[in-house]
Amino acid sequence: MGLRFLAIIEIRWHSRGGQGAWTASNLLAEAAIAEGKHAQSFPAFGPERMGAPMLTFTRISDEPIELHTGIYNPDIVVVLDPTLLRSVNVLSGLKDGGVVVLNFKGSKEELFKLLGQDAKKYKIYTTPAIDIAVEILGRGITNTAMLGALVKAVPLVKLETLFEAVKERFKGELGEKNIEVIKRAYNETKEVK
Repeated sequence: MGLRFLAIIEIRWHSRGGQGAWTASNLLAEAAIAEGKHAQSFPAFGPERMGAPMLTFTRISDEPIELHTGIYNPDIVVVLDPTLLRSVNVLSGLKDGGVVVLNFKGSKEELFKLLGQDAKKYKIYTTPAIDIAVEILGRGITNTAMLGALVKAVPLVKLETLFEAVKERFKGELGEKNIEVIKRAYNETKEVK
């Protein structure tokens, strides 16, 4: 019997407690499962409190996932809060050629000053998630905006499937507003070149 290697996409989410990263990770996993894929979503809980830096993880695969560890070498990093770029090495362990999806609206020069010149070896996408969330939701909760940005950068699931997961989680008007946030972020996400 030969060795079998499974293609698993691993995502690490950087946020602060209370920003909804675990909710975003769960929504992505639910959408992947609805499309017949296998998925895991889990946080790294510690003594976090509201506003403290935290990590959340997502795995997606076409085959059953038998890994049950943290994600140390992700394929994709998603950053919900741009202030983390000043205090956390969000690129730590990111695979060569990996993808970085950031809530960021500054200049390219400012971005590389925060991330370091090594960031140029990754594909980087940005979206003004806070502005979008405040305009549509009335609050700077960026989790669904970052879902839209992530799916634009790497089409892991179809937007329509993601919308169904959002409607299941957020009923009525709140669900519709979050779908609008996802659409706006998807449309406003740009690759940094």
